Amino acid sequence: MSAPFHLAFPVHDLEEARRFYGGLLGCGEGRSSDQWVDFDFYGHQVVAHLAPPELRPAAENVVDGKQVPVRHFGVILGWEDWHLLADRLRAAGIRFIIEPGIRFAGQVGEQATMFLLDPSGNALEFKSFRDPSRIFAK
Repeated sequence: MSAPFHLAFPVHDLEEARRFYGGLLGCGEGRSSDQWVDFDFYGHQVVAHLAPPELRPAAENVVDGKQVPVRHFGVILGWEDWHLLADRLRAAGIRFIIEPGIRFAGQVGEQATMFLLDPSGNALEFKSFRDPSRIFAK
């Protein structure tokens, strides 16, 4: 297993971040202050920092015919976990940037993927590979 990563990102409201990351996504909360909150993002430490002036829409690039936000982060989940999360997000009425689906169908990089925004406009990608050994295949 690879080492967990650490990522910090700006948010405009910490309580809203808590509801989204902790409530909807089910990420456990770690340490916090009145300026930041640590979350256990699927085994990785992500930190929501209160920094409204830094928030702006991400530039986009076309990937497999879809407009993908350049500035984004996310995780690679197991196949079943990805589908369970997609179902939970749909049931919660989440508006997707890119709807849950299969990208690069029939190619080496075939993957299930979905993109959404958190309440502060940070783009998140959740993906899965049927065969995890193909994550870095060319």
